[in-house]
Amino acid sequence: MQYSVGVEYALHCLVYLIPNETTIGIKELAFFQGIPETYLSKIFTKLAKAGIITSVPGVKGGFKLARNPDEISFWDVVEAVEGKKPIFQCQNIKDNGYLYRRDDCSACTASTSPCTINFVMLEAEETMQNYLRSKKLSWLEDELDRVLPVQTRKDTRAFFAKRDFKNTIE
Repeated sequence: MQYSVGVEYALHCLVYLIPNETTIGIKELAFFQGIPETYLSKIFTKLAKAGIITSVPGVKGGFKLARNPDEISFWDVVEAVEGKKPIFQCQNIKDNGYLYRRDDCSACTASTSPCTINFVMLEAEETMQNYLRSKKLSWLEDELDRVLPVQTRKDTRAFFAKRDFKNTIE
């Protein structure tokens, strides 16, 4: 199992929307993170569709969180970016096994017993999802405050507080 880099991009960029009451544009976020603007735009479209962020039109527009950071979990972001399909997709190969192909079992059209492997995989996936649901964007913000130097956090906020972004990158 592997999540796309889009999940990482999304989480890294969403954290910058937390302390800002103003909006932040895709160009600013892409430049600051050193990631492709077009790819980030596609990710943000998915996040907006999932109700995680909202787009603010206009000259000073951009994106902002649509909900409180305490209400947005890592799992919400994963599901928005990756979609809702399960990681493990049981193909019921046990139903094609030897016992169901024997002549004396011709009346057996399908297995009546559940697949134990599928149960284990679904339980593991649910455990992971619950863990990711327990980690909120507000937790990430607090954790970054704890592990990053104070000046780094100040410089980051100052970067996004600038409204004349064109002069910053030129």
